[in-house]
Amino acid sequence: MNLSGLRSHNTARVLGLLRAAGGDGVSRLEVAERTGLTPQAVSKITARLREEGLAAEAGRGPSTGGKPRTLLRLVPDAAHAVGLHLDRDRLTAVLVDLAGVTVAARTGALDLGAGPADVLAAAAAEVAALRGDGTLMGVGVAMPGPLDHATGVPHRVTGFPAWDGFPLRDALRDALRDALRDALRGRPGDAPPVALDKDTNAAALALALREPGAGSFAYVHVGTGLGAGLVLGGALHRGARTGAGEFGHQTVQLDGVACGCGGRGCLEALCLAAVARGDLDGAARVLGVGAANLAGLLDIDRVLLGGRVVAAAPEPFVRGVAAALAERARRTGEPAVPAALAPGTPHLVAEGAAQLVLAPVFGL
Repeated sequence: MNLSGLRSHNTARVLGLLRAAGGDGVSRLEVAERTGLTPQAVSKITARLREEGLAAEAGRGPSTGGKPRTLLRLVPDAAHAVGLHLDRDRLTAVLVDLAGVTVAARTGALDLGAGPADVLAAAAAEVAALRGDGTLMGVGVAMPGPLDHATGVPHRVTGFPAWDGFPLRDALRDALRDALRDALRGRPGDAPPVALDKDTNAAALALALREPGAGSFAYVHVGTGLGAGLVLGGALHRGARTGAGEFGHQTVQLDGVACGCGGRGCLEALCLAAVARGDLDGAARVLGVGAANLAGLLDIDRVLLGGRVVAAAPEPFVRGVAAALAERARRTGEPAVPAALAPGTPHLVAEGAAQLVLAPVFGL
């Protein structure tokens, strides 16, 4: 038995309960009852969390005939994570506390085609600007796919083949070690851990964490590209190589326009071409075809729409996708899968990137 891993797992379970309890707090006895851990184990874990500043007293609970129990709460500002959204033309960075609240955000221009060196320098500078003097638990990075989440390596991003095979996760950690050298007082090996995932997966993760028990849904993103993040049975579905949700490169017109991926008639090429010529209703119809395909293939509960193109004109996209899903329902005799604008902030992808670091800490 890996005792170190078991202790880490148990600590995550306790932290998850403290986070869910919010400012009201929860007693050690309740933690023991809800986790199945012994009271002694809970006492050791919570004592360590208090020593590290991650937990604090939240007053006393109501008396049940004996001495009122001491309540413990999470200390949200004890540590933070940075989330980075590397889009093709824009870099968004957010600082997120332990409660999942975004406390700072920055957005600026980025040229993903400028090459890894320039992008790494920009990303490291944003992390250094946001982290302040607090504890940084890690940096999550979200970017267009395809990529390998496990190894932290992008593949052939459409339009940007230079990223294919570049060890982004490890290279960014090295860049952060240099950028944060002063803050780290020159200590070697103290650069924060880095996690990498697709932009659509990060957004879907953020949505799933905001609504536990969310069931199965597809987050469809329309921005500089087109993609989908999938949550199946309440859990983010990446696929074996983080390849699930490469939604934009469904072929929907065999003799259609050429796509940057090398294919023809891809959903992304057709939808973004319609957006470029100002035909938002046409773009929404194309998007709806893809969404209906997803609904039929995966039997999902709903479709959530996001990305800067949708955010700029949500009504035609929600209407058009809902119409395509309703038409599919008429053909099959099934209830229509609803479509809606994804809830959240303009920084949804970056916030999801931060959760790539935070969610495992809380056993999520």
